[in-house]
Amino acid sequence: MAKCEVCGNDYDKAFEVVTGDSRHVFDSFECAIARLAPVCEHCGCKVIGHGVEVDARFYCCAHCARQASGNKEAKDRVETHA
Repeated sequence: MAKCEVCGNDYDKAFEVVTGDSRHVFDSFECAIARLAPVCEHCGCKVIGHGVEVDARFYCCAHCARQASGNKEAKDRVETHA
């Protein structure tokens, strides 16, 4: 079994996430998000979807990106399919 680095739970279904040179062990997606997800520079929520990046800053959506950065061209990364 492996111990979650966020909550300390020793769980037989724990999993590893590797980012760059770092290795992380979690027992749930909730703990992985708490540790690894970026935070929106405008509203402070965790960015768990595609988000928007403007000038190397992360935002949860285009609205927050436009509000915080002043970049009126910021768009969500969503494609619609007919």
